[in-house]
Amino acid sequence: MKTPFKNIYNVLKLNRFIVLAVVICALLSSTFSVWMVFNTNQKALNSAFAINTDGTIIPLKLVTQKENFRVEALAHLELFHNYFYNIDASNYERNLKKALWLGNSSVDNLYRQKKADGVYNRLLQYSLVQKVLSIDSQVEQQNGSHVFRTVTIFEINRGPVIDTYELVSTGNLIMVDRNFPNNPHGLLITNYFENTLRKIDYESRKE
Repeated sequence: MKTPFKNIYNVLKLNRFIVLAVVICALLSSTFSVWMVFNTNQKALNSAFAINTDGTIIPLKLVTQKENFRVEALAHLELFHNYFYNIDASNYERNLKKALWLGNSSVDNLYRQKKADGVYNRLLQYSLVQKVLSIDSQVEQQNGSHVFRTVTIFEINRGPVIDTYELVSTGNLIMVDRNFPNNPHGLLITNYFENTLRKIDYESRKE
Protein backbone atom coordinates (compact mmCIF):
# COMPACT_ATOMS: atom_id res chain seq x y z
CA MET A 1 0.00 0.00 0.00
CA LYS A 2 1.35 3.36 -1.04
CA THR A 3 1.38 6.23 1.39
CA PRO A 4 1.41 9.98 0.61
CA PHE A 5 4.74 10.32 2.45
CA LYS A 6 6.57 8.26 -0.16
CA ASN A 7 5.25 10.57 -2.92
CA ILE A 8 6.45 13.63 -0.99
CA TYR A 9 9.91 12.11 -0.59
CA ASN A 10 10.07 11.46 -4.30
CA VAL A 11 9.02 15.02 -5.08
CA LEU A 12 11.60 16.42 -2.67
CA LYS A 13 14.34 14.27 -4.21
CA LEU A 14 13.34 15.43 -7.69
CA ASN A 15 13.33 19.08 -6.60
CA ARG A 16 16.75 18.70 -4.96
CA PHE A 17 18.11 17.13 -8.14
CA ILE A 18 16.73 19.97 -10.26
CA VAL A 19 18.17 22.62 -7.92
CA LEU A 20 21.59 20.95 -7.93
CA ALA A 21 21.51 20.66 -11.71
CA VAL A 22 20.62 24.37 -12.07
CA VAL A 23 23.38 25.42 -9.62
CA ILE A 24 25.96 23.27 -11.41
CA CYS A 25 24.93 24.66 -14.82
CA ALA A 26 25.10 28.22 -13.45
CA LEU A 27 28.57 27.60 -12.04
CA LEU A 28 29.78 26.12 -15.30
CA SER A 29 28.27 29.00 -17.28
CA SER A 30 29.82 31.61 -14.96
CA THR A 31 33.21 29.89 -15.11
CA PHE A 32 33.07 29.81 -18.91
CA SER A 33 32.07 33.49 -19.07
CA VAL A 34 34.92 34.51 -16.74
CA TRP A 35 37.38 32.52 -18.83
CA MET A 36 36.13 34.11 -22.06
CA VAL A 37 36.43 37.63 -20.58
CA PHE A 38 39.93 36.90 -19.29
CA ASN A 39 41.01 35.42 -22.61
CA THR A 40 39.59 38.37 -24.59
CA ASN A 41 41.25 40.84 -22.23
CA GLN A 42 44.61 39.14 -22.62
CA LYS A 43 44.33 39.25 -26.40
CA ALA A 44 43.35 42.92 -26.23
CA LEU A 45 46.30 43.73 -23.99
CA ASN A 46 48.67 42.00 -26.39
CA SER A 47 47.35 43.88 -29.42
CA ALA A 48 46.17 47.24 -28.09
CA PHE A 49 49.60 48.84 -27.84
CA ALA A 50 52.37 49.78 -30.22
CA ILE A 51 56.06 50.44 -29.64
CA ASN A 52 57.28 53.96 -30.32
CA THR A 53 60.68 54.66 -31.89
CA ASP A 54 62.12 55.42 -28.47
CA GLY A 55 60.78 52.17 -26.98
CA THR A 56 57.80 53.65 -25.17
CA ILE A 57 54.38 52.00 -25.28
CA ILE A 58 51.61 53.83 -27.14
CA PRO A 59 47.93 52.76 -27.25
CA LEU A 60 46.95 51.83 -30.79
CA LYS A 61 43.88 54.04 -30.55
CA LEU A 62 46.15 57.00 -29.88
CA VAL A 63 48.45 55.95 -32.73
CA THR A 64 45.47 55.81 -35.09
CA GLN A 65 44.27 59.24 -33.94
CA LYS A 66 47.73 60.71 -34.53
CA GLU A 67 47.97 59.12 -37.97
CA ASN A 68 44.52 60.43 -38.89
CA PHE A 69 45.41 63.90 -37.60
CA ARG A 70 48.60 63.99 -39.66
CA VAL A 71 46.75 62.99 -42.84
CA GLU A 72 44.06 65.61 -42.28
CA ALA A 73 46.61 68.26 -41.28
CA LEU A 74 48.58 67.78 -44.51
CA ALA A 75 45.37 67.85 -46.55
CA HIS A 76 44.23 71.01 -44.74
CA LEU A 77 47.54 72.77 -45.40
CA GLU A 78 47.54 71.77 -49.05
CA LEU A 79 43.98 73.03 -49.43
CA PHE A 80 44.80 76.35 -47.80
CA HIS A 81 47.98 77.02 -49.78
CA ASN A 82 46.24 76.15 -53.02
CA TYR A 83 43.40 78.56 -52.27
CA PHE A 84 45.66 81.35 -51.03
CA TYR A 85 48.37 81.24 -53.68
CA ASN A 86 46.84 79.55 -56.73
CA ILE A 87 45.05 82.65 -58.02
CA ASP A 88 44.41 84.69 -61.14
CA ALA A 89 42.18 87.60 -62.13
CA SER A 90 39.12 85.39 -62.52
CA ASN A 91 39.25 83.31 -59.33
CA TYR A 92 41.23 85.22 -56.70
CA GLU A 93 38.19 86.55 -54.80
CA ARG A 94 36.53 83.15 -54.66
CA ASN A 95 39.74 81.32 -53.69
CA LEU A 96 40.75 83.84 -51.03
CA LYS A 97 37.29 83.70 -49.48
CA LYS A 98 37.66 79.92 -49.15
CA ALA A 99 41.20 80.28 -47.76
CA LEU A 100 40.02 82.64 -45.01
CA TRP A 101 37.75 79.88 -43.66
CA LEU A 102 40.83 77.73 -43.02
CA GLY A 103 42.79 80.20 -40.87
CA ASN A 104 42.27 82.69 -38.07
CA SER A 105 42.97 86.42 -37.91
CA SER A 106 46.67 85.91 -38.76
CA VAL A 107 45.62 84.77 -42.24
CA ASP A 108 43.09 87.59 -42.54
CA ASN A 109 45.72 90.15 -41.51
CA LEU A 110 48.12 88.85 -44.17
CA TYR A 111 45.36 89.03 -46.77
CA ARG A 112 44.58 92.65 -45.80
CA GLN A 113 48.26 93.54 -45.91
CA LYS A 114 48.64 92.10 -49.42
CA LYS A 115 45.51 93.94 -50.49
CA ALA A 116 46.84 97.24 -49.10
CA ASP A 117 50.16 96.64 -50.89
CA GLY A 118 48.32 96.35 -54.21
CA VAL A 119 49.09 92.68 -54.82
CA TYR A 120 45.59 91.87 -56.07
CA ASN A 121 45.28 95.12 -58.01
CA ARG A 122 48.40 94.18 -59.98
CA LEU A 123 46.89 90.75 -60.54
CA LEU A 124 43.91 92.43 -62.22
CA GLN A 125 45.84 95.20 -63.97
CA TYR A 126 48.38 92.96 -65.67
CA SER A 127 46.24 89.80 -65.92
CA LEU A 128 48.79 87.84 -63.95
CA VAL A 129 48.40 84.13 -63.35
CA GLN A 130 49.87 82.76 -60.12
CA LYS A 131 50.01 78.97 -60.25
CA VAL A 132 51.06 76.63 -57.43
CA LEU A 133 53.48 73.93 -58.63
CA SER A 134 54.12 72.03 -55.40
CA ILE A 135 53.30 72.09 -51.68
CA ASP A 136 55.47 70.29 -49.14
CA SER A 137 54.40 70.49 -45.49
CA GLN A 138 55.90 69.14 -42.28
CA VAL A 139 53.81 68.91 -39.11
CA GLU A 140 55.30 68.38 -35.64
CA GLN A 141 54.02 68.45 -32.09
CA GLN A 142 55.91 70.86 -29.85
CA ASN A 143 54.93 71.62 -26.25
CA GLY A 144 51.41 70.33 -26.78
CA SER A 145 50.75 72.34 -29.95
CA HIS A 146 50.95 71.35 -33.62
CA VAL A 147 53.51 73.36 -35.56
CA PHE A 148 53.86 73.27 -39.34
CA ARG A 149 56.36 74.42 -41.93
CA THR A 150 55.30 74.53 -45.58
CA VAL A 151 57.40 75.08 -48.68
CA THR A 152 55.25 76.28 -51.57
CA ILE A 153 56.63 76.55 -55.10
CA PHE A 154 54.59 78.76 -57.40
CA GLU A 155 55.08 80.58 -60.67
CA ILE A 156 53.83 83.97 -61.83
CA ASN A 157 52.97 84.11 -65.50
CA ARG A 158 53.41 87.63 -66.86
CA GLY A 159 52.84 86.66 -70.47
CA PRO A 160 56.23 86.41 -72.13
CA VAL A 161 57.96 86.08 -68.74
CA ILE A 162 57.38 83.32 -66.18
CA ASP A 163 59.09 83.65 -62.80
CA THR A 164 59.18 80.88 -60.19
CA TYR A 165 59.30 81.48 -56.44
CA GLU A 166 59.82 79.45 -53.29
CA LEU A 167 57.80 80.52 -50.27
CA VAL A 168 58.46 79.16 -46.78
CA SER A 169 55.59 79.68 -44.35
CA THR A 170 55.02 78.56 -40.77
CA GLY A 171 52.23 78.48 -38.23
CA ASN A 172 50.19 76.34 -35.86
CA LEU A 173 47.18 74.10 -36.24
CA ILE A 174 44.32 73.83 -33.77
CA MET A 175 41.26 71.58 -33.85
CA VAL A 176 37.83 73.15 -34.36
CA ASP A 177 34.40 71.89 -35.33
CA ARG A 178 34.11 70.65 -38.88
CA ASN A 179 32.20 72.93 -41.18
CA PHE A 180 31.21 71.41 -44.51
CA PRO A 181 32.14 72.50 -47.10
CA ASN A 182 34.02 75.51 -45.72
CA ASN A 183 36.31 73.68 -43.29
CA PRO A 184 35.98 69.93 -43.94
CA HIS A 185 39.02 68.86 -41.86
CA GLY A 186 38.03 70.67 -38.66
CA LEU A 187 41.41 72.44 -38.35
CA LEU A 188 42.36 76.09 -38.14
CA ILE A 189 45.67 77.74 -39.07
CA THR A 190 46.96 80.17 -36.44
CA ASN A 191 50.08 82.34 -36.15
CA TYR A 192 50.51 82.15 -39.92
CA PHE A 193 53.65 83.84 -41.19
CA GLU A 194 55.44 84.05 -44.52
CA ASN A 195 59.07 83.56 -43.52
CA THR A 196 60.98 83.77 -46.78
CA LEU A 197 60.23 84.33 -50.45
CA ARG A 198 62.89 83.89 -53.10
CA LYS A 199 63.09 83.52 -56.82
CA ILE A 200 64.35 80.13 -57.99
CA ASP A 201 65.06 78.12 -61.11
CA TYR A 202 62.41 75.43 -60.76
CA GLU A 203 63.48 73.34 -63.75
CA SER A 204 67.04 72.92 -62.49
CA ARG A 205 65.69 72.27 -58.98
CA LYS A 206 63.61 69.32 -60.26
CA GLU A 207 66.69 67.79 -61.87
